Amino acid sequence: MMSSMMTTFAPIPIADKQLLLTKLCEQCDDAIFILDENLRYLSVNASYELIIGYSESFLLGRPLGVYAADFLSEEERGVLAQITNQLDNSGFYESDFSMANRYGEILQCHITYRKVAIEAKTYYIGLIRDMSSAAKDRKQLTHLLNYDQLTGLPNRKVFLSQTSDLLLDSYQEVIIVRLNIDRYRSLASLLGPDGINHLIKSFVARLKALELGCLRCFSHFGGDDFALLFECHDANMVRHQLDKLMQMCERPFSIDKDTKTDANIYCHISVGVSYFPQNDTELTGLLTKAEKALHYVKQQGGDDICWYNAAIEEATAGSLQLEAELREATTAGQFIPYYQPKFDLATGHITGFEALVRWQHPTRGLLKPAHFINAILTHKLSFELFSQMAIKIAAQLANWQQQGFHQHICINADAAEFSHPDFFEMVSSLLVEHGISAHQLHIEVTESSLIQRHDNVKKQLALLKDLGICIALDDFGTGYASLSYLQEYPFDFIKVDKSFISNIESDRTQYAIVKAILDLAAALDMQVVAEGIETEAQRDRLLAMGCQYGQGYWFGKPVPAEVATDMLIKQSTTK
Repeated sequence: MMSSMMTTFAPIPIADKQLLLTKLCEQCDDAIFILDENLRYLSVNASYELIIGYSESFLLGRPLGVYAADFLSEEERGVLAQITNQLDNSGFYESDFSMANRYGEILQCHITYRKVAIEAKTYYIGLIRDMSSAAKDRKQLTHLLNYDQLTGLPNRKVFLSQTSDLLLDSYQEVIIVRLNIDRYRSLASLLGPDGINHLIKSFVARLKALELGCLRCFSHFGGDDFALLFECHDANMVRHQLDKLMQMCERPFSIDKDTKTDANIYCHISVGVSYFPQNDTELTGLLTKAEKALHYVKQQGGDDICWYNAAIEEATAGSLQLEAELREATTAGQFIPYYQPKFDLATGHITGFEALVRWQHPTRGLLKPAHFINAILTHKLSFELFSQMAIKIAAQLANWQQQGFHQHICINADAAEFSHPDFFEMVSSLLVEHGISAHQLHIEVTESSLIQRHDNVKKQLALLKDLGICIALDDFGTGYASLSYLQEYPFDFIKVDKSFISNIESDRTQYAIVKAILDLAAALDMQVVAEGIETEAQRDRLLAMGCQYGQGYWFGKPVPAEVATDMLIKQSTTK
């Protein structure tokens, strides 16, 4: 029964089969050709005609090289001989090679030959696949993997490879230079994507134009991150080259008119250097030390060159240790407020305190901000520090309130704190949790905060003002645009910097400046606090000028909470 269900298969007639095979060959994308025993063309398909550029009618009867051997180059005759020998020995030949077609185009091809015997006759069947597009893709991929797409410079991988090879072969000194563009993030924000890309390309073009001597590789790691590789008899020769690089940055870069700004941009750089064999004999060590030197320059403010030395290693290790200790301090609550009293200059009564941070270090004792505040900013721990201080200050205000004292405490806030998304919520929650009045908490803002994050600070100050918190502008007169700040921000107090107080009893200029500030504050309904009062003569002079409040060592130095409390108790009993 099953046999009756099977379909009868009829073989294709030979003539039809030959026709089918011929049509299939004609439709094949690969170039196919058939040669006789003397390697002369018998047949080619359409793809072969297209690739080679010759028609079948032209090729029939011609040798594989199209022309007689006498007309071929020595290289072409060698290739044909190699093909013939291998076909005779194994009956198969395969190779990748470059081939010129009739139009002079160089094709990247993969070719296969087979020797076939049919009815005592020998034939050679060849197949050519045009790999030009694949080769082009591979070349493009290789470029993508090895070169920065913006600048066309070798990337980090290529730089490390070339440096490694140079260290193996060189009998000279090998110098690794790492450099960053200072203020890159600020520049990128100011100029926008197109502008910063234009600046980077201009920087690269200008550096290339210097034609630095002994330079072996100029590499772009991405962004503002570059590396230079030098080889010379004496590393001091590179010092002169780097000086040329720094001088190059003294000239401004022009930015396209289509970017956000058409101003000239000064593109300063920080440079770190290490060299073989003085600093290290291994690539990893040399690169690490150049980067440590670079980071050291950036920590010192940038726009400089630093050659690696042992002192940097010690500073780096110390920085890492300090960071670890600071993070532990924020977790363990080691930061504490000290309170410097503010006085009514006329009565001598304490009106409030400024909270100044101290670090109760477990082994080094009580540390002032000079020992750690820069590290706090560097390691972005300022909000954690501010929060810890604010919590302790709020608790202290609540404690004083229970004792019948209603003096305020002023805490300093910088741009890093204001920019934190939890800043306002944290401050407002303290008022509720500790049951203190908003006017008991004052916040001082430095002019640098206003310069760095203008819009964000303005918004935060308005929110704080709505809560009833008093706002003071600290170090008034030491910045760049103090008068405009008084117009834009809701300040309650202006704090006159101590640099205007130090010689006020004898210096006419200081007197004139402070008098102008007092008159301006009165016109704007703002109070003035004079900082840095150290003598009775200074106090008297300020009082005579109409200044109502002051602070400084003449009144009292910063003290711990219990001493500040004793001062308030003593004041209340002597009234």
